Amino acid sequence: SLTKPIEAHDSWISSVDFSSDGTVLATGSYDGTTKLWCTKTWQMRGEPINCGVVYCIRYSPSGELLAIATNQNIQIYNPGTRERVACFRGDNSDPTIREWDPLTWKQVGHPWKGHTSFIEAIAVDPAGTLVASASYDKHVRLWQLSDRQNIGIFQHSSPQRSVTFSVHGRHILSGGEDKKISKWEILAHTTARHACVTGDLPTAEVLLSLDIHTDANNYTSYAHRSFVMARKHAWDLALEDAIKSISIRPSSTGYISKAIALCGKGHIREARIAFDIASVFTNQDSHSNHFLLLIKAITLFNADQHEEAMLLVKELAAACPNADILGCRVVETYLHVQLGTKASRYDEAADHFTTAVNAGALSSEFIQTYEDLTVLFGWDLQALCLTAHQKRCQAFLSAGKPGKAFEAHKYMMDTIDESAKASCLVWSNAFKQECSALCAANGDVALAASDYDRAINLYTAAISLNSASSTVFANRSKAKLSKMLWTEALLDAEKVIELDSLSYLGYNLKHAALHGAQLYDEAIQAFQMMLSKLDDAPDIQTRELRQQYLSPSGVERAIQWVIDAQLDNAPLRVLDTTTGLLCDREAQISAFKMSTEYKELLSSIITHPDLDAKRIEEVVGRNLQYAMLSHRWEGREPLLQDIQGKSVYDSELDSVGGMTKLRSFCKTARGAGHNWAWSDTCCIDKTNHVELHESVNSMFIWYHHSALTIIYLSDVPPSSKSGALTKSAWNTRGWTVQEFIAPKVILFYQNNWTLYLGDRTPNHKDSVAIMQELKDATGIDRSAVVAYRPSMHGAREKLHWASTRVTTRQEDIAYSLFGIFDVRLPLDYGEKQDKALGRLLQEIVARSGDITGLDWVGKSSAFNSCLPASITSYQVPPCKLPVLPEDEMQSLVTSLRKTVTVDFASKVYTQLRNMSAPRFATQRLRLPCIAFNVREIRRVRGPAPETQFTYRVKADGLRSLDITTKETLVQFWPAKPIERKFVLVRPWDRSLLELHNFVEFVEPSYFGDNTESENYGMSSSSRSHDWSGDYPGKQEVVDQESRAFRLLVRLGQPFSAFLLAQERSGEYKRIASDHDIIGQVNNVGDLMDIRTIEIL
Repeated sequence: SLTKPIEAHDSWISSVDFSSDGTVLATGSYDGTTKLWCTKTWQMRGEPINCGVVYCIRYSPSGELLAIATNQNIQIYNPGTRERVACFRGDNSDPTIREWDPLTWKQVGHPWKGHTSFIEAIAVDPAGTLVASASYDKHVRLWQLSDRQNIGIFQHSSPQRSVTFSVHGRHILSGGEDKKISKWEILAHTTARHACVTGDLPTAEVLLSLDIHTDANNYTSYAHRSFVMARKHAWDLALEDAIKSISIRPSSTGYISKAIALCGKGHIREARIAFDIASVFTNQDSHSNHFLLLIKAITLFNADQHEEAMLLVKELAAACPNADILGCRVVETYLHVQLGTKASRYDEAADHFTTAVNAGALSSEFIQTYEDLTVLFGWDLQALCLTAHQKRCQAFLSAGKPGKAFEAHKYMMDTIDESAKASCLVWSNAFKQECSALCAANGDVALAASDYDRAINLYTAAISLNSASSTVFANRSKAKLSKMLWTEALLDAEKVIELDSLSYLGYNLKHAALHGAQLYDEAIQAFQMMLSKLDDAPDIQTRELRQQYLSPSGVERAIQWVIDAQLDNAPLRVLDTTTGLLCDREAQISAFKMSTEYKELLSSIITHPDLDAKRIEEVVGRNLQYAMLSHRWEGREPLLQDIQGKSVYDSELDSVGGMTKLRSFCKTARGAGHNWAWSDTCCIDKTNHVELHESVNSMFIWYHHSALTIIYLSDVPPSSKSGALTKSAWNTRGWTVQEFIAPKVILFYQNNWTLYLGDRTPNHKDSVAIMQELKDATGIDRSAVVAYRPSMHGAREKLHWASTRVTTRQEDIAYSLFGIFDVRLPLDYGEKQDKALGRLLQEIVARSGDITGLDWVGKSSAFNSCLPASITSYQVPPCKLPVLPEDEMQSLVTSLRKTVTVDFASKVYTQLRNMSAPRFATQRLRLPCIAFNVREIRRVRGPAPETQFTYRVKADGLRSLDITTKETLVQFWPAKPIERKFVLVRPWDRSLLELHNFVEFVEPSYFGDNTESENYGMSSSSRSHDWSGDYPGKQEVVDQESRAFRLLVRLGQPFSAFLLAQERSGEYKRIASDHDIIGQVNNVGDLMDIRTIEIL
């Protein structure tokens, strides 16, 4: 004994093992401990390891780990720190050997089966290629580590407790309960071929050398040992053995070994010769010849003769009908794998590996058939398919093509068997992690470049390869949103929320997906969740993102504001063209807020930092827009009370007069794309005075803001020709003037509800032919119809438009003009036409100063004598006096300067300039004018009818003139004076002053959306009434002196005058005339009576 016995344990010592460097001896015992001993001092190192009853202990080859097998488990320790790094529970009755990965401590492959009872000990040979196991079943088994195959069994007479290899690895020593140590010869249980197949070249060399030692003339063993030396790249020894084999007996095997050795030494030409000679010994066997050529191709390939080798294999497969196609394909596969491995470019390598993979997987039958290739060249045919797949995957990844790498990996996993999958598990996991990261990175690049299909494919690959992060799912969701793949994007968004429930991003994407899928209620809920996540975010930077979005409640208020503004200019009630129900504004709002358009608007607007007011206005306007009906009442029409709470489409309303027209109107409006429609028959509660007042005063505005006004011509059949519109009774009604002037878009329909004359112009205001017919019927220019804006100016022409029209209620002839003049006045049915018209004209003069409405002929109104009793008084066109050409104006100014002083001209100019505007209130008109006292009125014979009288009137400063009137005037002259005074007056018109900055007073209007001239569309003669004739209103005048003389010239021209008679109270009344009264001064140099007269 080298040492004295050591009292090491309190119970049996079951196992001992030296560390790899021999400095430590580990002992395990049934006393439940393992102890480490220093081999120099034989003192225990550190404290014992309490591990339980020990059956076996073993150091790892590096000595860094110590494995202890106990009666309950296997424990792995770091012997230096005594730290237990792993533990796996076992079963002491388990008769299998299990292999574990020291990196992950997970089981590798399947258990090694063979023993029938529990295993007491295992050992690995020094070369690391063989494993021996001792079992209670009285057997020691020898295993091949590379493939876990049992290659030997040693029978004992008793259960075996321990086993080990000899130092050189040629023997196994075991001991058991028979108290004997048994020694077994390993070589007796293996063969040189098996050693070559398993890659145990030293063993193969030993075995072949033993064969040669036994039989020095064994030429086959020399050739086979040459193969072994060639595989070890010992080319000289390989050539020596090959030559020895041939010298003993020439053979195909000998020359093949020689050819391989010569190629290894670079003697390609001699090697080809050796292969040629080898073919002589095949006895013309086609299978042997084909196999020989395959070996030749492989040998040349290994000598870097790649093209020649590949060509040989291809031609062998193509040219020989009896060729071993499977063998050719596998050799070609292997060579492509080698080419891929040696390729300098990843793309090229990937191509070679792809070609190899496409050749198909190898079967176990093929591997057994072509095992000679493994013996000769060390090919791992079992791993060939797996190697090709793995290298192909890696090549694509290295080439920066993660998508192709993913597809290659997927194809590989679908192709290989479960055993292969288990063997490459570690590689596969590492590859998937690397490929997933690259797929995600390339997906980000594709997403940034808007290549959404590629981005989706790459993110999908990343997710399939590895359990991706929420970021990858989020980015794939973004790409799918861009492709409008709403459902798929939603699933990814849900996954983001699942992976990171605290993040706002998942809810942001969920909102976008739901919005795209038109699930707006759910989208808004998701958006609100996103806002709450932003508000609750722990970091300031994320919380600040909240500023990029609007709150749903804030947007709802903004939309409501626009709705209110839209409905301010809309009717109080409308018909739902779909349901046929009468709806008030609340019902309209409710219907809109329940609509898809409203929810889509809300869901989209909230995603922006700034309110998109224009978009809100567009959507609200589109949904609340309405169509108006313009028509002629005919007998019984459906009233509000007839249809309230019912649908106009209900058959129970068939008996109500006018229902057919109302239904057709609603259907036509709906066909034109409008949800709402308005008809004056049933959409106004005429029993409600307040509502009636509001409706009449707002009707022009309603028509103006309508999306479409449908004009129904009940007396125009579909067979009508051009001109039927002109003759239609619709043109005679008072209310219809505003109904075609106010709207922006109008369409005329015949009595069968087809477009008039089949004219499909989207807006009949753009139809030249129809507008010409309308002008022929109404006298209103197209420009006024197309772009009319309410105003009180140019009242005379507008009154002329209505002068031939009639209304059922006489007051309505005035009420129908409220919108045209942009006035709002109370309704008073029963006041009669003259008072209703008087209140309207009084409002016009009072607010605008426009007195063109005083230009009429006929009967005076009881409201005020300066106003007509009927609208028919405006049938006569406005008084139009000759225009004074500019050259004549200059000539007259020159002549006037010779007779009139500058002081006089300036005094008149200043006095008229300081005159106040007309005032009209409480039926009294204060009219600024130039008055001429009448000194004589005599009745004369004239052409007037017997009911009228003609009088010659002479006034101071005026030429004599004739007046025709139905009134009887008291005649007088200087010799026969009377107390009552008469004056002829010239109403004062400030435009005669030719002021540089003279701008007509603009009345406020409800039509703020129209910035065109307030009198746009009216003829020039109607814009300001010139009682003395027209003049170039924009003529540049250099100074006030010139303007003063020009004023005098104009005052000397003919003018339209009034005859006024003074009442006892001092005020005046106008004497109505049936013709215009035209006066002219005798001499403009005479003094003028400039004053304001109050007229009753």
